[in-house]
Amino acid sequence: MDKFGFLSLGLIGGSIAKAIRASRPNAHIIAYARKQSTIDEALSSGVIDEGVTQIGSSFYDCDLIFLCAPVAVNNKFLEQLKGHISDHTVITDVGSVKGTIHNEVKRLGLSRQFIGGHPMAGSEKTGFANSSASILENAYYILTPADEVSSEAVRKYRTLVEEMGAIPLILSCDEHDYVTAAISHVPHLVAAALANLVHDHDSKEGTMKLIAAGGFKDITRIASSSPDMWESICMANTENIADLLDDYIASLTDISRAIRNKQAGYTFDLFTASKEYRDSFSNAPRGPIEKLYGCYLDIPDEAGAIANIATLLAKAGISIKNIGIVHNREFEQGVLQVTFYEQEALDEAVTLFQGLNYIVCQRE
Repeated sequence: MDKFGFLSLGLIGGSIAKAIRASRPNAHIIAYARKQSTIDEALSSGVIDEGVTQIGSSFYDCDLIFLCAPVAVNNKFLEQLKGHISDHTVITDVGSVKGTIHNEVKRLGLSRQFIGGHPMAGSEKTGFANSSASILENAYYILTPADEVSSEAVRKYRTLVEEMGAIPLILSCDEHDYVTAAISHVPHLVAAALANLVHDHDSKEGTMKLIAAGGFKDITRIASSSPDMWESICMANTENIADLLDDYIASLTDISRAIRNKQAGYTFDLFTASKEYRDSFSNAPRGPIEKLYGCYLDIPDEAGAIANIATLLAKAGISIKNIGIVHNREFEQGVLQVTFYEQEALDEAVTLFQGLNYIVCQRE
């Protein structure tokens, strides 16, 4: 595959394009974007060779075309592309729901030329300016081949994914949507519901919000995700999400009944089973929910202590995502929490702090 096309160059599309440029520097990359400024930025950085603001014959001889917009937009892209691609062109996407686009592929008669794709990586940042090839490193990249696509096309795509530093995993579109509903879509709804539960039961003084930290902030962190994006996902994967939510609600009902009845041993068994399963997870950032890159420091309670930490990091060229005092340390070790945008920055910061004899704690 020597010529690659991109329809939309946001965070994920830009990151994939940069990863391909790094692994295959001689490849020809053409991209469509609504804004000329995005094309200009991609051209000037050397990531793409050609940019267009209209979808047409420029994509005819591409080996692989990435659809990198929201699901509904990608479906429209498919229809626009149909008359402008050769028989050897393979189309893929990067969406987190696969059933809808596979249905559209079948409707358009493109099953010989489609392999769904889902790089399970991302960031709260958006746009080409924030894209990075490193986002894909060690992330699972799920492929969902259409029924009629050739095994050779799948092999080539899998090889490309490995070259980009990601970990390919081949699933059916139905299995993909069920799995992501369980490990990503339902957890986002649970986090949102829990955040709203505390909001609705808080006092006028906001005491719950004031002392919220530790486990509560961890479990509700993903509730800060984009409402537009998650509304779209929920509407595209409704049956899987609703079925799993029903099972989750039933389990919560059982827990509530056991606690109300003071059923001895029930919660112990619950926590034991969940701890064993959770502790068996790899700590590598491969899942669909973004990993929090942070550490905790013991620092003296004196003027300038936080500023000193920030200055140390700035002098070392390490960018901070957030920094602040932890007032509720029920689950934390360390008075200061510092978070970063990527694992590399966290590792550098921990090495720096330990070299200066700070007590550093990291949580899995």
